[in-house]
Amino acid sequence: MDFLLAHSGAAIVCAGILGLIVGSFLNVVILRLPARLLHGWRAQSREILELEEPAHEIAPPGIVREPSHCPRCKHPLGALENIPLVSWLALRGRCRHCHAPISMQYPLVELLTGVCSAIVVWKFGIGWQAAAGLIFTWTLIALSGIDVRTQLLPDQMTLPLLWLGLLLSLKLLFIDSHASLIGAVAGYLSLWSVYWLFKLTTGKEGMGYGDFKLLAALGAWMGPFALLPIVLLSSLIGAIVGGAFLALRGHDRATPIPFGPFIAAAGWLWFVDGEQLARWYQHLFGLG
Repeated sequence: MDFLLAHSGAAIVCAGILGLIVGSFLNVVILRLPARLLHGWRAQSREILELEEPAHEIAPPGIVREPSHCPRCKHPLGALENIPLVSWLALRGRCRHCHAPISMQYPLVELLTGVCSAIVVWKFGIGWQAAAGLIFTWTLIALSGIDVRTQLLPDQMTLPLLWLGLLLSLKLLFIDSHASLIGAVAGYLSLWSVYWLFKLTTGKEGMGYGDFKLLAALGAWMGPFALLPIVLLSSLIGAIVGGAFLALRGHDRATPIPFGPFIAAAGWLWFVDGEQLARWYQHLFGLG
């Protein structure tokens, strides 16, 4: 630890390597958590409706206990096939046994987690702020991946992120508890109000309740004054990325696009360097 404190470059590299390893686990969370939730919801629904259990239904694999395997041939992956990023490149994106293509999601999530983890340690150094920032970063990446695949932001992740932000405010790690509480309430109610205004006006649902909880969590971590910049930045990112996605895929504007990843991206950018972004904005529009 003393070596890392004295050598910031080594600490950043170690954070990047740790991020690659955590990114490999986040891939498991992204793929398996929604399936586990769906299985549980179906079981609860059958119990409420007093329906019989299916004779041959197999529960999806757990997140921690079951080893990683090829999604197609189910062959368990060995240690050398589980090296973050390197294994995918060495195997040229294909399973070693059945040669089925392996999704680009795996290396992209690992690389993104590694880079973002290194940036967090570069920004905050070695300490409690960096540790909390890493948890914040990893949770946002997992939530974004799940939302992209399933258009779902699970309470099992958004609510702990919210509670952790509130708890950290008691130690004044980023903001005080007053700002954290107001930020959480304002974050939820702002998108909740937009949701109902849009629904009453158009009869359609423009976003899900998970988006409200995610913005509430960001408010708990960064306070109420970060919410407007985050919403504006997420709208900008969504317009650019979402518009490009629709154009490349040939979809029309009515195609639903998850908004959670844009909120998460904007929130993470503001968390890492919101002051610099604010200065750039003021300079761009001549407000500084």
